[in-house]
Amino acid sequence: MTKVTKIVIVGGGAAGMEIATKLGRKVGRKGKAHITLIDMAEAHVWKPLLHEVATGALDEGIDAVNYRGHAKAHGYHFQQGAMQGLDREAQQLILAPITDESGEELLPSRRINYDYLVVAIGSVANDFNIPGVKEHCQFLDTTEQATDIRKLLLNKFLRYASDEQLQERIKVAIVGAGATGVEMSAEMHNAVNSLRGYGYQISTDLLDVTLVEADERILPKVEKPQISESVAKQLKAIDVDVRTNTFVVEVDEQGLITKEGNRIDADMVIWSTGVKAPDFLANIDGLETNNINQLVVKGTCQTTRDDRVFSIGDCTALQQPDGSWVPPRGQSARQEALMVADNLISLMKGGTADKEYIYKDLGSLVNMSKFHTVGNLMSFLGGGILVEGKVARFVYTSLYRRHLIEIHGFWRGTLMMFMKGINRIVRPHLKLH
Repeated sequence: MTKVTKIVIVGGGAAGMEIATKLGRKVGRKGKAHITLIDMAEAHVWKPLLHEVATGALDEGIDAVNYRGHAKAHGYHFQQGAMQGLDREAQQLILAPITDESGEELLPSRRINYDYLVVAIGSVANDFNIPGVKEHCQFLDTTEQATDIRKLLLNKFLRYASDEQLQERIKVAIVGAGATGVEMSAEMHNAVNSLRGYGYQISTDLLDVTLVEADERILPKVEKPQISESVAKQLKAIDVDVRTNTFVVEVDEQGLITKEGNRIDADMVIWSTGVKAPDFLANIDGLETNNINQLVVKGTCQTTRDDRVFSIGDCTALQQPDGSWVPPRGQSARQEALMVADNLISLMKGGTADKEYIYKDLGSLVNMSKFHTVGNLMSFLGGGILVEGKVARFVYTSLYRRHLIEIHGFWRGTLMMFMKGINRIVRPHLKLH
């Protein structure tokens, strides 16, 4: 009897979903491999849209993709769980126990056998060991965290809408002026404007949003300063207080304390600065990691100390021939996923993993809700093309549409887009619970 190759993928983000889908269609359906996707959540939400989940602009109940249903349709298997460790000698992935909200164990720790393992667990915000961040900040790394932020915001809005005596504005501080921080700032203001149409008796200037960035300009990773300038101008127009060159040294119940000793008061602090891989990867059975816990890999995305273990996406440190490192971006994660799928199929056929990843910057787009969209396309071609307004908005939405088509197929993905468009018309523009 021919042995069936066991491929285990940990992490159901964009990269994990795309590699699981491609392998499921190519080899899983044909019985040539047993593909297993593992994630601690039950459904997939495209991470660039988490800020919309946090403000209610996107309903995860409609837009999320159920892993089990998707697995059945595309030739792979799904198990819910969180990676806890790795036994490379036994070629087994170790999953943490699953507990309910009260802490009662539902499933014990499990071991999953693999012939090839793909780690695609993404990244989390880096607290840089700053006192008070873990205790007093909200994070936006998972769908669960995004829904927690939405509940907190709606509770605050409800309190202000029902109490005419309250005059003070709700103070929100967002630390980190990358794309997530900028988009969250704009989406919050859009949420306040939209809620007024659903019976909330609240002022249009209810929110006092402060965007804090340690760098000298917002969007510091975006090469074109024109994009930063355009976004900064729009943030000013919607009354976001942007503070650059501002280092946070402590967070407490009242807000932020800066390096200069100044205080920024806040009723809610959202931490969206820096990225690192989850801490447990730093001690993962002898694999090489860097100072932010990323797994160090070769050009093929195989880890430097074990060719049977691959790593893709934000949890990966991949150095390019010119000495630069592949940035933790959605486009690189997706491209690595599709390349690794080809390498795995080649290995299954008795060949080698001969494809190596070379990063090409396809550009950056920042979508500020209904207010503004701006970005740069094809950055690797002479600096790229600056786009703004409707053209930029069309390209931005096209990225999500492409993701839907790649994980659902052309016809089903197109139908999904049509259904989502109908839902946008017939359902409230904000999720109100």
